[in-house]
Amino acid sequence: MEHQHRALSIRPLEAIGIIALILFIIGLSLFTFKAEPHIPIFVAIVVLMVYALLKKQSWSFIEEGLKSGLKEGLIPIFLFILIGILIGVWMLSGTIPTFIFYGSQIISVDFFLPSVFIVTAIIGTCIGSAFTTASTVGVAFIALGTAMGFNPAIVAGAIISGAFLGDKMSPLSDTTNIASAVCKVDLFDHIKHMLWTTVPAFIICVVLFSFIGKPDDLGEVGELSELPKTLKAAGLVHPIALLPAVIMFVLAMKRVPAIFVMILGILAGTVVAFILQPDTTVNQLMNVMQNGYKSEIGKENIDSILSRGGIQSMMWSVSLVLLTLSMGGLIQKLGIINKVMLMLQSFISSTGKLVFAAVATAIGVNVTIGEQYMSIILTGHVFEKEFEKQGISKKNLARVLEDAGTVINPLIPYGVSGVFMAGVLGVPVLEYLPFAFFCLLSPLISVFYGFTGISIKKQERVEGA
Repeated sequence: MEHQHRALSIRPLEAIGIIALILFIIGLSLFTFKAEPHIPIFVAIVVLMVYALLKKQSWSFIEEGLKSGLKEGLIPIFLFILIGILIGVWMLSGTIPTFIFYGSQIISVDFFLPSVFIVTAIIGTCIGSAFTTASTVGVAFIALGTAMGFNPAIVAGAIISGAFLGDKMSPLSDTTNIASAVCKVDLFDHIKHMLWTTVPAFIICVVLFSFIGKPDDLGEVGELSELPKTLKAAGLVHPIALLPAVIMFVLAMKRVPAIFVMILGILAGTVVAFILQPDTTVNQLMNVMQNGYKSEIGKENIDSILSRGGIQSMMWSVSLVLLTLSMGGLIQKLGIINKVMLMLQSFISSTGKLVFAAVATAIGVNVTIGEQYMSIILTGHVFEKEFEKQGISKKNLARVLEDAGTVINPLIPYGVSGVFMAGVLGVPVLEYLPFAFFCLLSPLISVFYGFTGISIKKQERVEGA
């Protein structure tokens, strides 16, 4: 019970020590022992429990921390399950194979990676969801790129770069709205101001993907014609199969809640599957929803590309998210993050240092608790007054929250976005991380502007009204 909790006092060095210990455990496990991230996160939770008990906190205090973290993850976890079902059903209905077929007709080998980046950026901006973008056209691009002989890690980097550019710049995106709301900045002023960092990052990404995307740089390119011909022969390609995607994208653009959009996408895919694959049984459909679509074309490389989806395919991700959010809830309950962030304020003496501190904090929250929403909210609340004190427009803070909060989460192996992207695209975070150029460039450009003063707007008399 709440009245049984003792007053909790944490010294700054304690907070830093706990975070350092947790990061050491995770880093050692991931990089030295090559372990899956679940176990180090579990060990970190145990460490936090022991620390709370040593601070004479009750077990109910610990339970409240765990519950508060898990509460934040209920919707993302349900979305993970829905997307697992969606991918399986869309494979069965031919929706994703049809995307692959038409994509192979219009995208050249030489311009493949820039095309992937640009297309996912456009779709991400239109629908405001990196998750939806990656789990639909992203899955198709991974399959197409693999068949063409591209390194899946590079293709995943292009998909994630584009998807999160779109997520960051879309007025339909949750993170974009949260960042503007936290900083009390007009949504479209916020999006307009983000162009300062987004446009340079976009241009650099196109150049980089054009350079590394040359076939000579990637080795011998596979036989592109085999995949579309095989898909056509297997009866998996039909214009009607694109209907579920059209329905879902239109609903997303109309700001229909994500869960409802996913459910309707699954239902539309189911109807199309029964129309185009009349021999499909209810038992087969349920098995696809649970265990994913199993391709039986007879060509091992193509079957491995198409065999995807199902609830079970997301369980690795769901279990990791449950552990990560539990850890994050305990860290917040203990007040460790707030203590460290408040310490940073004493080192801020210039605009450059202020922007750098805000960027470092947003990244630090992502790394520590693996959750982008809390990265935006906590960093925004802590630095709001500091930006006001230095007479700097909070549009700059809102931009930082996206450049170092929204787009960094997919680079964290145990972050909610990182777990999702790795699960859906089938590429580990640490493999695609070096190629997620947009995510890596955004915070660097933001810090550069902070120290040079470029695009740093001064505070207006009335802001965000």
